[in-house]
Amino acid sequence: MATHRASLSTLRRNRGVVAGLLVFGLIALACLAAPLYAEHVAGVGPEANNITGTFQRNGRTLDVVTPGGRPVGPGWSRRYLLGADRNGRDVMVRMLYGGRNSLVVGIVAALITTLLAVTLGLLAGYLRGWVDAVIRGGFDLLWSFPVVLLAIALGTALAIGGLELGPVTIEGDSLWIPILVLGAVYVPYLGRPIRGQVIALRESGWVEAAEAQGLGAPRIMVAEILPNLASTLLVFGTLIVANNILTEAGLSFLGAGIQGPSWGSIIAEGVDRPTTAPHLAIVPGLAIVATVLALNVVGDGLRAALDPRARVSLR
Repeated sequence: MATHRASLSTLRRNRGVVAGLLVFGLIALACLAAPLYAEHVAGVGPEANNITGTFQRNGRTLDVVTPGGRPVGPGWSRRYLLGADRNGRDVMVRMLYGGRNSLVVGIVAALITTLLAVTLGLLAGYLRGWVDAVIRGGFDLLWSFPVVLLAIALGTALAIGGLELGPVTIEGDSLWIPILVLGAVYVPYLGRPIRGQVIALRESGWVEAAEAQGLGAPRIMVAEILPNLASTLLVFGTLIVANNILTEAGLSFLGAGIQGPSWGSIIAEGVDRPTTAPHLAIVPGLAIVATVLALNVVGDGLRAALDPRARVSLR
């Protein structure tokens, strides 16, 4: 109890962690409010094209997209606060919806990764033998592929053909495609350290005492070993969410991620217009940097407070 209080006290004194949580919280709240902003402020949805339309800004009537194909840039107005893209869509609205999609994918995929990694790591580390050999081999197989290349291959294949899991059919444009892809590719990056920690905990005296009392393997793994993995899961969890957001942005940039608004796809729309519409690449890029940096600062602070001797790496 004293150790946990000391850890919490260390976290509260860490200004970097507080700042990281604040930045991430503000970004998350803004993205969750995307439907409210679209309906009550911008008045348009994320997919509303308006190539030939006009709007008022500071008493002037402006074309959303000029006859020469140049979208309006950022300015102080309710509509098109961050300008428009080449299809006349409101970039601010798409930014908020894209951020919401990216956060949903990053967080849900991290939960799937954690569930799979903890389950497999517990089984491999506690049961050992052939179970450990099979699971460790699977970890090594996934570990041998570069994450981005594996995610692109899986994302492209599933985006084209969808996915059928028994009676459940997932369409290729569903958010579940990038969620499942990212949830799978990062399993060995958490499963391997979990397995190693379980092996060490299995040799501890209190686990041997539980075995001597006749407790079964499932109860020992869940009730005795799993609670001691909490600090590792907290630290890796924030880092995996950050990596998911970054990887998803890369997949969407290449067309293998979210089939809809996302920070990566907005950057892809603006990368070939660096002079006429630089805001299309700069604004979502800054959002990705701020979100990933905030999560990494929080993860580093958690590591320093909960286990100062630990070394965390997602390669």
